Amino acid sequence: MTSPNQDSAADSYTDSFHLARKLKRHHRFYLGPTNSGKTYQALLALEQAKSGVYLAPLRLLAMEIRDRLVAAGVPCNLITGEERVMMEHAQHTASTIEMMNAHKEVEVAVIDEIQMLQDPDRGSAWTAALVGVPAATVFICGSTAVTAPCIATIKTLNESYDITQLVRKTPLVLEQDSLCGKHYSRQKLKPKLQKGDAIIAFSRKDVLTFAARFRQWGFSVASIYGALSPEVRRTESERFNTGQADILVATDAIGMGLNLPIRRIIFANIHKFDGVASRLLNMTEVRQIAGRAGRFGIYATGYVSVLENDELLHIEHMLSADDTADLSKLPVNINLQQVSNIAHQMHTNKIAEVLSYHQERTRFNHAIFEQASLTTQITQALIVDAYAPKMSLKDKYIFVFAPISLNVAFEKDYYLLCLKSVAESTIRHLPAAPSWLEAQNPKHLEEAEMLSHNLSLYAWLSFKFPQHFVDGQQVSALRTQVSRYIERALLTQAGYGDTSRELDYLSSRRRY
Repeated sequence: MTSPNQDSAADSYTDSFHLARKLKRHHRFYLGPTNSGKTYQALLALEQAKSGVYLAPLRLLAMEIRDRLVAAGVPCNLITGEERVMMEHAQHTASTIEMMNAHKEVEVAVIDEIQMLQDPDRGSAWTAALVGVPAATVFICGSTAVTAPCIATIKTLNESYDITQLVRKTPLVLEQDSLCGKHYSRQKLKPKLQKGDAIIAFSRKDVLTFAARFRQWGFSVASIYGALSPEVRRTESERFNTGQADILVATDAIGMGLNLPIRRIIFANIHKFDGVASRLLNMTEVRQIAGRAGRFGIYATGYVSVLENDELLHIEHMLSADDTADLSKLPVNINLQQVSNIAHQMHTNKIAEVLSYHQERTRFNHAIFEQASLTTQITQALIVDAYAPKMSLKDKYIFVFAPISLNVAFEKDYYLLCLKSVAESTIRHLPAAPSWLEAQNPKHLEEAEMLSHNLSLYAWLSFKFPQHFVDGQQVSALRTQVSRYIERALLTQAGYGDTSRELDYLSSRRRY
Protein backbone atom coordinates (compact mmCIF):
# COMPACT_ATOMS: atom_id res chain seq x y z
CA MET A 1 0.00 0.00 0.00
CA THR A 2 1.49 3.34 -1.01
CA SER A 3 0.99 6.78 0.48
CA PRO A 4 -0.55 9.51 -1.66
CA ASN A 5 1.59 12.30 -3.03
CA GLN A 6 2.27 14.39 0.06
CA ASP A 7 2.26 17.80 -1.65
CA SER A 8 -1.13 16.93 -3.11
CA ALA A 9 -2.36 15.80 0.31
CA ALA A 10 -1.31 19.10 1.89
CA ASP A 11 -2.79 21.14 -0.94
CA SER A 12 -6.05 19.22 -0.73
CA TYR A 13 -6.17 20.21 2.95
CA THR A 14 -6.13 23.93 2.17
CA ASP A 15 -8.56 23.43 -0.74
CA SER A 16 -10.99 21.57 1.52
CA PHE A 17 -11.90 24.94 3.06
CA HIS A 18 -13.82 25.95 -0.07
CA LEU A 19 -15.43 29.12 1.28
CA ALA A 20 -12.23 30.53 2.78
CA ARG A 21 -10.40 29.97 -0.52
CA LYS A 22 -13.01 32.05 -2.38
CA LEU A 23 -12.46 35.04 -0.08
CA LYS A 24 -9.62 37.53 -0.31
CA ARG A 25 -8.97 37.28 3.41
CA HIS A 26 -6.86 39.84 5.25
CA HIS A 27 -5.16 38.80 8.50
CA ARG A 28 -4.50 41.30 11.28
CA PHE A 29 -2.05 40.13 13.94
CA TYR A 30 -2.29 41.66 17.42
CA LEU A 31 0.66 40.19 19.26
CA GLY A 32 2.10 40.77 22.69
CA PRO A 33 2.49 39.47 26.24
CA THR A 34 -0.27 39.01 28.79
CA ASN A 35 -1.85 42.29 29.94
CA SER A 36 -1.00 44.09 26.70
CA GLY A 37 -4.62 44.48 25.57
CA LYS A 38 -4.03 42.45 22.43
CA THR A 39 -7.63 41.28 22.11
CA TYR A 40 -9.13 44.70 22.81
CA GLN A 41 -9.00 46.08 19.26
CA ALA A 42 -10.04 42.74 17.80
CA LEU A 43 -13.12 42.59 20.03
CA LEU A 44 -14.04 46.19 19.18
CA ALA A 45 -13.94 45.28 15.48
CA LEU A 46 -16.01 42.18 16.21
CA GLU A 47 -18.65 44.27 18.03
CA GLN A 48 -18.88 46.75 15.15
CA ALA A 49 -19.01 44.15 12.37
CA LYS A 50 -22.30 43.13 10.75
CA SER A 51 -21.38 39.49 11.39
CA GLY A 52 -18.55 37.74 13.15
CA VAL A 53 -17.15 34.81 15.05
CA TYR A 54 -14.90 34.58 18.10
CA LEU A 55 -12.88 31.35 18.33
CA ALA A 56 -11.89 30.58 21.91
CA PRO A 57 -9.34 28.20 23.42
CA LEU A 58 -11.71 27.45 26.33
CA ARG A 59 -15.44 27.09 26.83
CA LEU A 60 -15.14 29.60 29.69
CA LEU A 61 -13.65 32.24 27.39
CA ALA A 62 -16.31 31.65 24.72
CA MET A 63 -18.96 32.20 27.42
CA GLU A 64 -17.28 35.43 28.61
CA ILE A 65 -17.04 36.93 25.12
CA ARG A 66 -20.64 35.96 24.32
CA ASP A 67 -21.73 37.79 27.50
CA ARG A 68 -19.60 40.81 26.58
CA LEU A 69 -21.12 41.09 23.11
CA VAL A 70 -24.66 40.69 24.41
CA ALA A 71 -24.00 43.36 27.06
CA ALA A 72 -22.82 45.67 24.25
CA GLY A 73 -26.13 45.16 22.47
CA VAL A 74 -24.85 42.62 19.94
CA PRO A 75 -26.93 39.42 19.80
CA CYS A 76 -24.50 36.48 19.94
CA ASN A 77 -24.81 32.71 19.84
CA LEU A 78 -22.75 30.40 22.02
CA ILE A 79 -21.60 27.15 20.43
CA THR A 80 -19.29 24.70 22.18
CA GLY A 81 -18.98 20.96 22.20
CA GLU A 82 -21.40 20.88 25.14
CA GLU A 83 -24.04 23.48 24.32
CA ARG A 84 -25.86 25.48 21.67
CA VAL A 85 -27.32 28.71 23.03
CA MET A 86 -28.89 30.52 20.07
CA MET A 87 -30.25 34.09 20.07
CA GLU A 88 -32.87 35.32 17.67
CA HIS A 89 -31.44 37.34 14.76
CA ALA A 90 -27.85 36.82 15.99
CA GLN A 91 -25.19 37.25 13.31
CA HIS A 92 -22.33 36.76 15.77
CA THR A 93 -21.11 33.56 17.40
CA ALA A 94 -18.67 32.84 20.21
CA SER A 95 -17.44 29.27 20.04
CA THR A 96 -14.64 27.00 21.08
CA ILE A 97 -12.13 26.74 18.28
CA GLU A 98 -12.92 23.09 17.51
CA MET A 99 -16.49 24.16 16.67
CA MET A 100 -15.48 26.58 13.90
CA ASN A 101 -18.04 26.65 11.09
CA ALA A 102 -16.11 26.59 7.82
CA HIS A 103 -19.31 26.95 5.80
CA LYS A 104 -20.71 30.26 7.11
CA GLU A 105 -19.14 33.48 5.84
CA VAL A 106 -18.71 36.35 8.31
CA GLU A 107 -17.24 39.82 8.15
CA VAL A 108 -14.81 39.46 11.08
CA ALA A 109 -13.25 36.46 12.83
CA VAL A 110 -11.08 36.53 15.94
CA ILE A 111 -8.67 33.65 16.57
CA ASP A 112 -7.44 33.92 20.16
CA GLU A 113 -4.29 32.50 21.82
CA ILE A 114 -2.61 31.61 18.51
CA GLN A 115 0.41 30.23 20.39
CA MET A 116 -1.79 27.19 21.11
CA LEU A 117 -0.61 25.93 17.71
CA GLN A 118 2.15 24.37 19.83
CA ASP A 119 -0.30 22.24 21.82
CA PRO A 120 0.36 18.57 20.95
CA ASP A 121 -3.31 17.55 21.28
CA ARG A 122 -5.22 20.61 20.09
CA GLY A 123 -2.82 22.57 17.87
CA SER A 124 -4.45 21.30 14.68
CA ALA A 125 -7.65 23.20 15.57
CA TRP A 126 -5.72 26.47 15.35
CA THR A 127 -4.29 25.39 12.00
CA ALA A 128 -7.81 24.74 10.72
CA ALA A 129 -8.95 28.17 11.94
CA LEU A 130 -5.97 29.97 10.40
CA VAL A 131 -6.41 28.22 7.06
CA GLY A 132 -10.16 27.84 6.98
CA VAL A 133 -12.18 30.44 8.91
CA PRO A 134 -14.36 32.15 6.25
CA ALA A 135 -14.04 35.83 7.17
CA ALA A 136 -13.07 38.91 5.19
CA THR A 137 -10.88 40.07 8.09
CA VAL A 138 -9.23 37.62 10.47
CA PHE A 139 -7.81 38.98 13.73
CA ILE A 140 -5.08 36.76 15.17
CA CYS A 141 -4.28 37.40 18.84
CA GLY A 142 -1.63 35.90 21.10
CA SER A 143 2.08 35.83 21.83
CA THR A 144 4.80 36.16 19.20
CA ALA A 145 5.91 32.54 19.67
CA VAL A 146 4.46 31.16 16.41
CA THR A 147 4.37 34.23 14.16
CA ALA A 148 6.84 32.90 11.56
CA PRO A 149 4.96 29.71 10.58
CA CYS A 150 1.67 31.65 10.56
CA ILE A 151 3.04 34.20 8.11
CA ALA A 152 4.52 31.43 5.95
CA THR A 153 1.07 29.83 5.78
CA ILE A 154 -0.67 33.09 4.87
CA LYS A 155 1.86 33.75 2.11
CA THR A 156 1.36 30.25 0.72
CA LEU A 157 -2.39 30.96 0.59
CA ASN A 158 -1.67 34.23 -1.29
CA GLU A 159 -3.48 36.21 1.37
CA SER A 160 -2.50 39.54 2.98
CA TYR A 161 -1.58 40.42 6.54
CA ASP A 162 -0.32 43.17 8.84
CA ILE A 163 1.19 42.98 12.31
CA THR A 164 0.66 45.18 15.37
CA GLN A 165 3.12 44.52 18.19
CA LEU A 166 1.92 45.46 21.66
CA VAL A 167 3.71 45.85 24.99
CA ARG A 168 2.48 45.34 28.53
CA LYS A 169 0.38 48.18 29.89
CA THR A 170 1.88 47.76 33.36
CA PRO A 171 5.46 46.76 34.28
CA LEU A 172 6.04 43.25 35.64
CA VAL A 173 8.59 43.05 38.46
CA LEU A 174 10.18 39.92 39.90
CA GLU A 175 10.68 40.55 43.62
CA GLN A 176 14.32 40.40 44.79
CA ASP A 177 13.61 38.22 47.80
CA SER A 178 11.39 35.16 48.07
CA LEU A 179 8.61 35.08 50.61
CA CYS A 180 10.27 32.51 52.88
CA GLY A 181 13.98 33.11 52.28
CA LYS A 182 16.35 30.16 52.06
CA HIS A 183 13.84 27.55 53.28
CA TYR A 184 10.07 27.43 53.04
CA SER A 185 7.99 27.43 56.22
CA ARG A 186 4.35 28.12 56.97
CA GLN A 187 5.32 30.52 59.74
CA LYS A 188 7.37 32.68 57.36
CA LEU A 189 4.70 32.66 54.67
CA LYS A 190 1.76 33.72 56.82
CA PRO A 191 2.79 37.37 57.50
CA LYS A 192 3.92 37.90 53.89
CA LEU A 193 0.54 37.22 52.25
CA GLN A 194 -1.42 40.28 51.09
CA LYS A 195 -4.80 41.07 49.62
CA GLY A 196 -4.55 40.75 45.83
CA ASP A 197 -2.10 37.82 45.94
CA ALA A 198 -2.61 34.79 43.73
CA ILE A 199 -0.80 31.63 44.84
CA ILE A 200 -0.23 29.22 41.96
CA ALA A 201 0.02 25.53 42.85
CA PHE A 202 0.07 22.64 40.39
CA SER A 203 -2.30 20.10 41.85
CA ARG A 204 -5.87 20.05 43.06
CA LYS A 205 -4.76 18.81 46.50
CA ASP A 206 -2.31 21.68 46.94
CA VAL A 207 -4.89 24.27 45.88
CA LEU A 208 -7.44 22.93 48.36
CA THR A 209 -4.84 22.62 51.14
CA PHE A 210 -3.53 26.17 50.69
CA ALA A 211 -7.08 27.56 50.41
CA ALA A 212 -8.19 25.87 53.65
CA ARG A 213 -5.05 27.01 55.47
CA PHE A 214 -5.32 30.63 54.33
CA ARG A 215 -8.94 30.73 55.52
CA GLN A 216 -7.73 29.52 58.92
CA TRP A 217 -5.24 32.40 58.87
CA GLY A 218 -8.11 34.87 58.47
CA PHE A 219 -8.14 35.47 54.72
CA SER A 220 -11.15 35.01 52.46
CA VAL A 221 -10.13 32.80 49.54
CA ALA A 222 -11.24 31.96 45.99
CA SER A 223 -10.11 28.68 44.40
CA ILE A 224 -9.66 27.75 40.73
CA TYR A 225 -8.34 24.46 39.35
CA GLY A 226 -8.80 22.26 36.32
CA ALA A 227 -11.40 19.87 37.74
CA LEU A 228 -13.85 22.73 38.21
CA SER A 229 -16.45 23.43 35.54
CA PRO A 230 -16.37 26.81 33.73
CA GLU A 231 -19.48 27.82 35.67
CA VAL A 232 -17.72 27.35 39.02
CA ARG A 233 -14.55 29.04 37.77
CA ARG A 234 -16.64 32.07 36.81
CA THR A 235 -18.20 32.23 40.27
CA GLU A 236 -14.81 31.94 42.01
CA SER A 237 -13.33 34.55 39.65
CA GLU A 238 -16.21 36.90 40.43
CA ARG A 239 -15.63 36.48 44.17
CA PHE A 240 -12.03 37.59 43.69
CA ASN A 241 -12.97 40.33 41.19
CA THR A 242 -15.48 41.91 43.55
CA GLY A 243 -13.27 41.73 46.65
CA GLN A 244 -15.30 38.99 48.36
CA ALA A 245 -12.05 36.98 48.36
CA ASP A 246 -8.75 38.53 49.50
CA ILE A 247 -6.54 35.85 47.95
CA LEU A 248 -6.80 33.56 44.95
CA VAL A 249 -5.36 30.04 45.08
CA ALA A 250 -5.23 28.44 41.64
CA THR A 251 -3.49 26.07 39.30
CA ASP A 252 -2.19 27.18 35.91
CA ALA A 253 -5.87 27.04 34.85
CA ILE A 254 -5.78 30.85 35.29
CA GLY A 255 -3.05 31.17 32.65
CA MET A 256 -5.57 31.66 29.87
CA GLY A 257 -8.86 33.44 29.50
CA LEU A 258 -9.38 34.92 32.96
CA ASN A 259 -8.94 38.65 33.64
CA LEU A 260 -8.41 38.97 37.36
CA PRO A 261 -7.33 41.86 39.63
CA ILE A 262 -4.11 40.19 40.74
CA ARG A 263 -1.43 42.37 42.33
CA ARG A 264 1.15 39.63 42.82
CA ILE A 265 1.61 36.13 41.42
CA ILE A 266 3.32 33.72 43.84
CA PHE A 267 4.58 30.42 42.46
CA ALA A 268 4.09 27.79 45.16
CA ASN A 269 6.44 25.56 43.16
CA ILE A 270 8.52 25.83 40.00
CA HIS A 271 7.91 22.19 39.05
CA LYS A 272 4.77 20.53 37.77
CA PHE A 273 3.81 16.94 36.99
CA ASP A 274 3.00 16.68 33.28
CA GLY A 275 1.42 13.23 33.35
CA VAL A 276 4.75 11.43 33.01
CA ALA A 277 7.21 13.10 35.36
CA SER A 278 7.84 16.23 37.37
CA ARG A 279 9.55 18.92 35.30
CA LEU A 280 10.49 22.59 35.56
CA LEU A 281 7.94 25.13 34.33
CA ASN A 282 8.69 26.22 30.77
CA MET A 283 8.80 29.74 29.31
CA THR A 284 5.25 29.75 27.99
CA GLU A 285 3.83 28.57 31.32
CA VAL A 286 5.81 31.07 33.41
CA ARG A 287 4.95 34.00 31.14
CA GLN A 288 1.26 33.15 30.81
CA ILE A 289 0.90 32.80 34.58
CA ALA A 290 3.22 35.59 35.79
CA GLY A 291 1.73 37.97 33.24
CA ARG A 292 -1.62 37.85 35.06
CA ALA A 293 -0.17 40.13 37.75
CA GLY A 294 -0.68 43.89 37.50
CA ARG A 295 -4.16 44.21 36.02
CA PHE A 296 -4.24 47.43 33.98
CA GLY A 297 -6.44 50.12 35.55
CA ILE A 298 -6.25 48.49 38.99
CA TYR A 299 -2.54 48.13 39.80
CA ALA A 300 0.31 50.31 38.52
CA THR A 301 2.76 47.38 38.71
CA GLY A 302 2.50 43.62 38.68
CA TYR A 303 4.74 41.60 40.97
CA VAL A 304 5.99 38.01 40.79
CA SER A 305 7.45 35.98 43.65
CA VAL A 306 8.35 32.47 44.80
CA LEU A 307 8.60 30.69 48.15
CA GLU A 308 12.35 29.97 48.28
CA ASN A 309 15.36 32.03 47.16
CA ASP A 310 16.88 29.45 44.84
CA GLU A 311 13.68 29.39 42.75
CA LEU A 312 14.06 33.03 41.74
CA LEU A 313 16.74 32.28 39.15
CA HIS A 314 14.56 29.93 37.11
CA ILE A 315 11.61 32.33 37.04
CA GLU A 316 13.91 35.21 36.07
CA HIS A 317 15.40 33.16 33.24
CA MET A 318 11.98 32.11 31.93
CA LEU A 319 10.72 35.70 31.98
CA SER A 320 13.73 37.08 30.10
CA ALA A 321 14.48 34.34 27.55
CA ASP A 322 13.22 34.38 23.96
CA ASP A 323 9.99 32.39 23.78
CA THR A 324 9.92 31.86 20.01
CA ALA A 325 8.55 28.36 19.49
CA ASP A 326 10.47 25.58 17.82
CA LEU A 327 7.60 25.18 15.38
CA SER A 328 8.33 25.42 11.67
CA LYS A 329 5.25 23.59 10.36
CA LEU A 330 1.62 23.72 11.42
CA PRO A 331 -0.08 20.52 12.69
CA VAL A 332 -2.89 19.05 10.58
CA ASN A 333 -5.24 16.37 11.89
CA ILE A 334 -6.65 13.34 10.11
CA ASN A 335 -10.30 13.62 9.02
CA LEU A 336 -13.03 11.01 8.67
CA GLN A 337 -12.64 10.74 4.90
CA GLN A 338 -8.95 9.94 5.27
CA VAL A 339 -9.78 7.36 7.95
CA SER A 340 -12.32 5.74 5.62
CA ASN A 341 -9.92 5.69 2.68
CA ILE A 342 -7.11 4.07 4.66
CA ALA A 343 -9.47 1.55 6.26
CA HIS A 344 -10.73 0.56 2.79
CA GLN A 345 -7.19 0.11 1.51
CA MET A 346 -6.15 -1.89 4.57
CA HIS A 347 -9.39 -3.95 4.63
CA THR A 348 -9.90 -3.23 8.33
CA ASN A 349 -12.52 -1.79 10.63
CA LYS A 350 -10.01 -1.31 13.46
CA ILE A 351 -9.55 2.41 13.81
CA ALA A 352 -6.40 1.99 15.94
CA GLU A 353 -4.73 0.22 12.98
CA VAL A 354 -5.77 3.07 10.67
CA LEU A 355 -4.49 5.82 12.96
CA SER A 356 -1.24 3.95 13.69
CA TYR A 357 -0.61 3.48 9.97
CA HIS A 358 -1.35 7.15 9.31
CA GLN A 359 0.99 8.29 12.08
CA GLU A 360 3.83 5.97 11.10
CA ARG A 361 3.59 6.04 7.30
CA THR A 362 1.88 9.25 6.21
CA ARG A 363 4.09 12.29 6.27
CA PHE A 364 3.45 15.64 4.65
CA ASN A 365 6.45 16.53 2.53
CA HIS A 366 5.35 20.12 2.63
CA ALA A 367 6.86 23.46 3.55
CA ILE A 368 4.16 24.56 5.99
CA PHE A 369 2.24 21.50 7.25
CA GLU A 370 3.01 18.35 9.20
CA GLN A 371 0.89 15.52 10.54
CA ALA A 372 -0.37 16.20 14.07
CA SER A 373 0.50 13.63 16.70
CA LEU A 374 -2.18 10.97 17.14
CA THR A 375 -0.74 9.35 20.26
CA THR A 376 -3.70 10.29 22.48
CA GLN A 377 -6.23 9.26 19.82
CA ILE A 378 -4.53 5.92 19.23
CA THR A 379 -4.77 5.14 22.95
CA GLN A 380 -8.51 5.83 22.85
CA ALA A 381 -8.83 3.93 19.57
CA LEU A 382 -7.40 0.77 21.11
CA ILE A 383 -10.09 0.90 23.78
CA VAL A 384 -12.84 1.60 21.24
CA ASP A 385 -11.75 -1.36 19.08
CA ALA A 386 -11.58 -3.62 22.13
CA TYR A 387 -14.94 -2.71 23.66
CA ALA A 388 -16.94 -1.94 20.49
CA PRO A 389 -15.31 -3.96 17.68
CA LYS A 390 -18.39 -3.96 15.44
CA MET A 391 -19.17 -0.26 15.77
CA SER A 392 -19.15 1.70 12.50
CA LEU A 393 -15.94 3.50 11.59
CA LYS A 394 -17.77 6.84 11.68
CA ASP A 395 -18.96 6.26 15.26
CA LYS A 396 -15.53 4.99 16.31
CA TYR A 397 -14.01 8.18 14.91
CA ILE A 398 -16.30 10.27 17.12
CA PHE A 399 -15.38 8.33 20.27
CA VAL A 400 -11.68 8.49 19.44
CA PHE A 401 -11.85 12.29 19.57
CA ALA A 402 -14.10 12.50 22.64
CA PRO A 403 -12.72 15.03 25.18
CA ILE A 404 -11.77 12.81 28.12
CA SER A 405 -8.72 11.83 30.17
CA LEU A 406 -8.31 8.06 30.07
CA ASN A 407 -5.75 8.19 32.88
CA VAL A 408 -8.52 9.34 35.22
CA ALA A 409 -10.33 6.16 36.25
CA PHE A 410 -13.81 7.58 36.76
CA GLU A 411 -13.72 9.35 33.37
CA LYS A 412 -12.65 6.14 31.65
CA ASP A 413 -15.38 4.12 33.38
CA TYR A 414 -18.14 6.49 32.31
CA TYR A 415 -16.68 6.72 28.81
CA LEU A 416 -16.93 2.92 28.52
CA LEU A 417 -20.56 2.97 29.66
CA CYS A 418 -21.35 5.58 26.99
CA LEU A 419 -19.44 3.58 24.37
CA LYS A 420 -21.48 0.49 25.27
CA SER A 421 -24.75 2.39 24.85
CA VAL A 422 -23.91 3.35 21.28
CA ALA A 423 -22.41 -0.04 20.41
CA GLU A 424 -25.54 -1.82 21.65
CA SER A 425 -28.00 0.85 20.40
CA THR A 426 -29.49 1.47 23.82
CA ILE A 427 -30.63 4.66 25.51
CA ARG A 428 -28.46 6.18 28.22
CA HIS A 429 -30.16 8.62 30.53
CA LEU A 430 -28.53 11.44 32.44
CA PRO A 431 -26.93 10.36 35.74
CA ALA A 432 -29.40 10.69 38.62
CA ALA A 433 -29.06 13.69 40.92
CA PRO A 434 -27.47 12.39 44.16
CA SER A 435 -29.17 13.10 47.48
CA TRP A 436 -26.18 15.06 48.80
CA LEU A 437 -26.48 17.83 46.19
CA GLU A 438 -28.42 20.03 48.63
CA ALA A 439 -26.08 19.27 51.52
CA GLN A 440 -24.13 22.04 53.26
CA ASN A 441 -21.03 19.95 54.05
CA PRO A 442 -18.04 19.60 51.68
CA LYS A 443 -17.39 15.86 52.00
CA HIS A 444 -18.75 15.08 48.52
CA LEU A 445 -16.59 17.66 46.69
CA GLU A 446 -14.59 15.12 44.71
CA GLU A 447 -17.73 13.18 43.80
CA ALA A 448 -19.32 16.41 42.58
CA GLU A 449 -16.29 17.14 40.39
CA MET A 450 -16.53 13.64 38.92
CA LEU A 451 -20.23 14.07 38.23
CA SER A 452 -19.52 17.42 36.55
CA HIS A 453 -17.02 15.74 34.19
CA ASN A 454 -19.52 13.01 33.36
CA LEU A 455 -22.16 15.63 32.59
CA SER A 456 -19.73 17.30 30.19
CA LEU A 457 -19.17 14.06 28.29
CA TYR A 458 -22.92 13.34 28.26
CA ALA A 459 -23.63 16.81 26.85
CA TRP A 460 -20.94 16.39 24.18
CA LEU A 461 -22.27 12.98 23.12
CA SER A 462 -25.89 14.18 23.12
CA PHE A 463 -25.08 16.30 20.06
CA LYS A 464 -23.33 13.41 18.33
CA PHE A 465 -25.81 10.65 19.24
CA PRO A 466 -29.12 12.30 20.25
CA GLN A 467 -30.98 9.01 19.74
CA HIS A 468 -28.94 7.37 22.52
CA PHE A 469 -28.24 10.31 24.87
CA VAL A 470 -31.78 11.58 25.02
CA ASP A 471 -31.55 13.87 28.07
CA GLY A 472 -29.31 16.52 26.57
CA GLN A 473 -31.80 19.30 27.33
CA GLN A 474 -31.67 18.43 31.03
CA VAL A 475 -27.90 18.71 31.44
CA SER A 476 -27.93 22.44 32.19
CA ALA A 477 -30.26 22.17 35.19
CA LEU A 478 -28.32 19.33 36.81
CA ARG A 479 -25.00 21.03 36.03
CA THR A 480 -26.25 24.14 37.85
CA GLN A 481 -27.12 22.08 40.94
CA VAL A 482 -23.69 20.43 40.91
CA SER A 483 -21.92 23.76 40.46
CA ARG A 484 -23.77 25.33 43.40
CA TYR A 485 -22.78 22.39 45.62
CA ILE A 486 -19.12 22.70 44.58
CA GLU A 487 -19.13 26.45 45.24
CA ARG A 488 -20.48 25.87 48.77
CA ALA A 489 -17.98 23.08 49.38
CA LEU A 490 -15.01 25.21 48.34
CA LEU A 491 -15.84 27.69 51.10
CA THR A 492 -15.65 25.09 53.87
CA GLN A 493 -13.42 22.22 52.68
CA ALA A 494 -10.52 21.39 55.02
CA GLY A 495 -7.71 20.56 52.60
CA TYR A 496 -5.26 17.69 52.97
CA GLY A 497 -3.06 18.72 55.89
CA ASP A 498 0.27 19.16 54.10
CA THR A 499 1.15 20.42 50.64
CA SER A 500 3.31 18.38 48.28
CA ARG A 501 6.31 20.61 49.07
CA GLU A 502 5.86 19.97 52.79
CA LEU A 503 5.50 16.22 52.30
CA ASP A 504 8.68 16.16 50.18
CA TYR A 505 10.50 18.14 52.87
CA LEU A 506 9.36 15.76 55.61
CA SER A 507 10.35 12.76 53.49
CA SER A 508 13.86 14.14 52.88
CA ARG A 509 14.33 14.84 56.60
CA ARG A 510 13.43 11.23 57.42
CA ARG A 511 16.01 9.98 54.92
CA TYR A 512 18.76 12.00 56.50
